[in-house]
Amino acid sequence: MKPVSVVAMVLCAAGVLASVSVAQGQPSLGDRFREQYAQPQPAWVGYTVPTVPGHDRNCDWNQGIQAPGPVHLEPSGQVQIMLRIQGNHITRIRPISGNCQLDAEGVPLRWLRDVRPAESVAFLATFVSADEETRDGAVAAIAMHADPAADEALERLAAAGQAESVREKAVFWMGEARGARGYENLRRIVTGDGSEHIRDKAIFALSISKDPRAVDSMIAAAHNDSSAHVRAQALFWLAHKAGKKAAGAISGAIENDPDTEVKKKAVFALDQLPNGEGIPLLIQVARVNHNPAVRKQAMFWLGQSNDPRALAFFEEVLKP
Repeated sequence: MKPVSVVAMVLCAAGVLASVSVAQGQPSLGDRFREQYAQPQPAWVGYTVPTVPGHDRNCDWNQGIQAPGPVHLEPSGQVQIMLRIQGNHITRIRPISGNCQLDAEGVPLRWLRDVRPAESVAFLATFVSADEETRDGAVAAIAMHADPAADEALERLAAAGQAESVREKAVFWMGEARGARGYENLRRIVTGDGSEHIRDKAIFALSISKDPRAVDSMIAAAHNDSSAHVRAQALFWLAHKAGKKAAGAISGAIENDPDTEVKKKAVFALDQLPNGEGIPLLIQVARVNHNPAVRKQAMFWLGQSNDPRALAFFEEVLKP
């Protein structure tokens, strides 16, 4: 008999752990959860599946931080999918790193074994019409699965026709957790989706993607998107992500974008470049740009910078 994860058994406040045995030919995962409704409630029911690389150290994805506790030098390679049952309904879903200790604080904790990843993804996808907290937990949990079924599910959830609240969550996790395939999906969304709101969310998702091609897609959106808002957002997130590589695209927008508001957002993006890299460019804009609103914006952000180069520029232009 395969043992339950030792990590899952560490309960600091008398939570009750029960192991639910699984045999071949057993009921579906949905049926197994419905069987749990006959057990004492409220309760947490959990199981583990393999997880994507780089997401096995967060003990609370809602906070994005590592909770206090043992420091695990090696990743577990697993994610614990935790579902809370109350009133014969699943009311909360949380993906937890396989390295993290669980404290049920007196609420019974029961454990399912031998859950197949693809079946887990399909089961979790049934909660996308639930309340916001449960839905968001389900989408995050899907994204943590190291299985192609997770990419397929996120693609369906991000597709036109889904509620935008669902689409934007799926788009976020494509950038955060799904690597090269996530990038390819985001590139298609940025270049072809009809929703300005979703393209905007996809730009942010590209900014957190680890795929090196993401920067080029953001630059292309900054030049070519039909929406001034999306172009401006692309410039803003480029400044945070790409540093010097973004500077050319941002300066190009200041010179060539037809929308003054986009030009002004691009000036702000120069201010956001790391390590003061945008200061010389802001000075250049303040000196020579033909648009007075853009020059004024550059002067404003230079004044906020507290950079000695900005001070020297002001001394120069203010000399009698």
